[in-house]
Amino acid sequence: MSNSLVDMRSDTVTRPNEGMRQAMASAEVGDDVFGDDPTVNRLQEKVAGLLGKEAALFVPSGTMGNQLALRAQTRHGDQILLEDGAHIFRYEVGGPAALSGLLTTCIPAPGGILTAALVEAALNPDNVHCAPPSLVCVENTHNGAGGRILPLKNLREIAELTHGRGLRVHLDGARLWHAHIATGTSLAELAAPVDSVSVCFSKGLGAPVGSVLAADRDTITRAHRFRKMLGGGMRQVGILAAACLYALQHNLARLADDHTHAARIAAELDNALLAVNHPVETNIVIIDAPAPGGDVALLAHLAQWGVLGVGFGPGRVRLIPNLDTDTAGVDRAIAALNSYAGGR
Repeated sequence: MSNSLVDMRSDTVTRPNEGMRQAMASAEVGDDVFGDDPTVNRLQEKVAGLLGKEAALFVPSGTMGNQLALRAQTRHGDQILLEDGAHIFRYEVGGPAALSGLLTTCIPAPGGILTAALVEAALNPDNVHCAPPSLVCVENTHNGAGGRILPLKNLREIAELTHGRGLRVHLDGARLWHAHIATGTSLAELAAPVDSVSVCFSKGLGAPVGSVLAADRDTITRAHRFRKMLGGGMRQVGILAAACLYALQHNLARLADDHTHAARIAAELDNALLAVNHPVETNIVIIDAPAPGGDVALLAHLAQWGVLGVGFGPGRVRLIPNLDTDTAGVDRAIAALNSYAGGR
């Protein structure tokens, strides 16, 4: 057995390859706070075009992109609605309340897949006693639901409902790349129904850091001001934007390999103590280890085999094949999972 680790804790653990490092080292830069970093500007223009939006803003993280979208499109005291396992609610440190003064309504949805009917049932009425709804947030692909793809039909129906009520829609598209590759649907079509969309370059595409928020020009102007307020003015940040441009050129199509690896893990798992708890549609595999302490025991067992996963709630472990995962690493992960019963 190789001594090298197979790190599937996330698709964020990858490291820039030599080509990406060279692109970063040779990047033309300027002061982005003044808007004159040419590499950042090129990235923003490219991503806005890919997503079919008027403008875009480079930010350090997907969390900042999401929170800027909320802040720029709501008022303090408004209601926002999202699925109850959404990243914005679960993993962004209470940002909607702390940064934007928002009331968050979480909607339970089977498999993490929102529908217009579920959203409509959760909207506050137009009543002086209730927080006025202003924004619906959706996630595609859905991290907490195991990389599930939000059907475009659902998104269109949600947008039609909410726009008809005078509300806006934000898409947390940190892994929208994966929905694009898995379905063959263009990024612009996937983002067309929504008012704003964030995408992340460190999730699957191999960049060390960086996300982009895209929307209409007025929303991006507001988000730019709030980015400065939150300390997101990054000066000569073209060295990071260059990594994102390289990632788009070289690492987008190969996401299909990650999907294939994840599907193999799910298909070849043969262990009575473990089960994959969702359809594997993209690059995320969530495994149920329901025995008491099963998640801790499974993680320890995988580590003995040189495979790293991450706990994903009581009795659950998440594995994400990524840019640095090869066939041999997948083979080792499958063997480790299928040997787990012997250690219990």
